[in-house]
Amino acid sequence: MVEEVEEAWDEPRVCELDKAWDALHRCLTDGRLQFGNGEFPLSHAILGGRPLLEGEDYVVCHLEPVEVRAVAEALAGVDEAWLRRRYAELEFEDYEGFRGEDDLAYTVCFLPDLREFYRRAAEQGQAVVFTVDQ
Repeated sequence: MVEEVEEAWDEPRVCELDKAWDALHRCLTDGRLQFGNGEFPLSHAILGGRPLLEGEDYVVCHLEPVEVRAVAEALAGVDEAWLRRRYAELEFEDYEGFRGEDDLAYTVCFLPDLREFYRRAAEQGQAVVFTVDQ
């Protein structure tokens, strides 16, 4: 079912984060890769909201429109300097990436798209579904 949803994406309403989703989630929370960690609303940008599926192949989470608005407002205050500080100060336990300047630059380049995605979704009163294959 997840594959069917992803194949039917409405491209203007999609934000693809590639492998940067992991580091972004860690920076927006407490450095760990799990559900429910960190503080709302930034904690809901990637793995937040209600988990719909956590299996061997996929993770799927759903955010209600009210949560989307809160995330959008919080992300508006997150800039490159903030993200760089968080990346430097947090320990990334069990991180599968290679931490360093290249990884950080890669992560930072997805921040504007993530902010814009949530801004548009909030303006339109939409919910958000996050999917990632493991």
